[in-house]
Amino acid sequence: MKFALQRCCATSIYLKQYESSTDAVLKALGVELVDIKQFSCCGYPLKNFRYRAYLLSSAHNLALAEKEHLNIMTMCNCCYGSLKHADQILKDHLPERKEINASLNKEGLEYTGEVTVRHVLDILYTEIAIEGIREKIKKRLDGLPIATHYGCHLLRPRQVAQFDRPADPSKFDDLVEVTGARSISWATKLECCGAPLWGVNDELSLDLTESKILDAKRSGADYLCVACPFCQLQFDRVQRILHSRRGTDHTIPSILYTQLIGLALGIDAKTLGIDKNEIDSTGILRYFS
Repeated sequence: MKFALQRCCATSIYLKQYESSTDAVLKALGVELVDIKQFSCCGYPLKNFRYRAYLLSSAHNLALAEKEHLNIMTMCNCCYGSLKHADQILKDHLPERKEINASLNKEGLEYTGEVTVRHVLDILYTEIAIEGIREKIKKRLDGLPIATHYGCHLLRPRQVAQFDRPADPSKFDDLVEVTGARSISWATKLECCGAPLWGVNDELSLDLTESKILDAKRSGADYLCVACPFCQLQFDRVQRILHSRRGTDHTIPSILYTQLIGLALGIDAKTLGIDKNEIDSTGILRYFS
């Protein structure tokens, strides 16, 4: 298997451990990742105020992947949702496709709709499959309770994301439990983490984050597990800000899924960047046997 990797802007700056852990896990599972140097931002930050700029940004990357005859894989929910949405619009609406292609043609590119956009969780669940992963597990957790957080853009809108059932998903839970962990039931599991509001309405953003953290702890979770860089930044970096500003102490560490499965695959913690998480999650190492 070979995919063009859409690296998220945020991971390259704030979350390099997501990139290093993804690279290591996919390599261990026999998936080849190709970095296309001309890839740019997916356009997600522009979507609500410069719509055509967003559409052109996503189409640019889709066309570059087409040129290399590669499908795209991303580990960012926002990149996933943005690329999938742009792909759907360009396939369904000829006027937009013609307009965007007029701009792409200046770079010798063309969007024709031949590329499929996949999330890293989808590759793991569908292509490697639970049994395929289980065969490669070297270390297991013994029922460690984990609150699995999907993130909005992985599930919604249904007709765009097409990853799992939006109201009752299970694929990410299955991927967590293949490590030997126990994915707990918690009431706010599918609610927003608050990240989209950070920098716009910080107090409301903190309210949403605190609500989820409290719910996860009340439900018995020892860790959160995410697969979106913005969710991880919210539960990791912003959680520290939450405690600092509000004097709270209900801390729960958040670990990236590629870090969790990487440990189960026997990849060393340094390569996975476990020590780079701002809220200490190194304690999870003692639960693996």
